[in-house]
Amino acid sequence: MNCGRCSMYGGIKLFSGTSHPALAQEISDYLGVPLSGREIIKFPNENLFVQLHESVRGQDVFLIQTMCPPVSDNIMELLIAIDCLRRDSAGRITVVVPYLAYARSDKKDQPRVPITARLLADMIQIAGADRYITVDLHAGQIQGFFSIPGDEITAFHILNEYFAQKQLEDVVIVTADLGFAKKGRNFAARLQVPMAFVEKRRTGNDNCSEALTVIGDVDGKNVIIVDDEISTGGSIANTVRVVKEHGARDIYVSCSHPVLAPPAIERLRALPVKELVTTNTLPIPPERMLPNIKVLSVGPLLAEVIRRVHEGRSVGELFNE
Repeated sequence: MNCGRCSMYGGIKLFSGTSHPALAQEISDYLGVPLSGREIIKFPNENLFVQLHESVRGQDVFLIQTMCPPVSDNIMELLIAIDCLRRDSAGRITVVVPYLAYARSDKKDQPRVPITARLLADMIQIAGADRYITVDLHAGQIQGFFSIPGDEITAFHILNEYFAQKQLEDVVIVTADLGFAKKGRNFAARLQVPMAFVEKRRTGNDNCSEALTVIGDVDGKNVIIVDDEISTGGSIANTVRVVKEHGARDIYVSCSHPVLAPPAIERLRALPVKELVTTNTLPIPPERMLPNIKVLSVGPLLAEVIRRVHEGRSVGELFNE
């Protein structure tokens, strides 16, 4: 591979955990860098074992592992693999985590609760990671939980470009909650369309929320509901119901992370949604692939970020920043 510039480290070494091999292979194909061999074994006592097939001494290593179910296993696999790379004297270890778990646990909003996102950041650093790359964190302040440098990139441009190419008329962008208003406004500005908000109130610790009302005009409009992730689908179901009650025409849904935890698929199947557009930051099992789900790939984007990190070039230039 001709990187164009010299790196202060050795060549790129790509490793993949077991959580999303298809995305790792796509990144590998884009870069023209093969995935390095490794052995990952789960013993009968559920202990994990990682062994590299080749030396990484002095190399610039990128370890690809998203945090899909089984979440705890995939986190432990990531941490053990980082430690394995560090003990083999890797020049630099960058973890590529398209979806960071526990991102909703980013503050003490109730008495006697943890800040698990901070704990996860600490564990990644202590294991030996030197950098991180992730996609669309649920809360921007999570970047501050890391003392190591990193790049939070966004799938916003990929999703936005897809809808721009559809050339829909009379479009309104709707955010599923006020906390996503800023990103929703950017989405609307890029498409040069108005936006509206759905006010909701979360009622407990079980992902349940109640959509209350629409702030803005959706009557007779094609609506694109935008959010960062769909977990159980409760917020999206409520939002679809409310905008439909307020006269919305065709409804589209856009999100970066298809968590799709039960009973999300049952809820989504019952909704009058023309298309659900998401990305492959998380793998979607075949049994959860509804006919109206469109998956866009973040593989080329992550691969280009890896290339730029290796060469010491600006990542912001990718987004004209």
